[in-house]
Amino acid sequence: MPIVDFTGLQALLVRDGRLMALDVGSKTIGIATSDALRMLATPLTTLRRARLAADLAALAELTRKHEIKALAIGLPLNMDGTEGPRCQSIRQFAANIAAHGPPALATLPIVLQDERMSTAAVTRGMIDDYDMSRAKRAERVDAAAAAWILESALARLRPRPA
Repeated sequence: MPIVDFTGLQALLVRDGRLMALDVGSKTIGIATSDALRMLATPLTTLRRARLAADLAALAELTRKHEIKALAIGLPLNMDGTEGPRCQSIRQFAANIAAHGPPALATLPIVLQDERMSTAAVTRGMIDDYDMSRAKRAERVDAAAAAWILESALARLRPRPA
């Protein structure tokens, strides 16, 4: 399925169902899921990148297992809101999901969510709130950043009071 905007995603989604967020890096993919009511985002795991086919197969298995209805992929915009080379890479990854992913993955709607400052915010929280060591942060930061991305996407999907 092609990339959609948030209005398009709202039109495609059924009332309940989990969403998954991806924080795609060159070496890892942080993964987070929401609850079925889309109220909470929880870090799930960090996938070590391999070949594209292996990455897509692993993501497809997670989407099947967790009954995912849509994907939110972090888009690393520059601080001024413009897109740089990293955004091109993310857009290509999303296109690869749609074009080459197994059916459980390729048929999901994909929305791109601004991820500016996600890793920095998560890392700061891990230090300030949990006094977490550098080694523990390194193994958890990608999935936590994906949860941050998902929280932002969930907030955009919630109905606004009149």
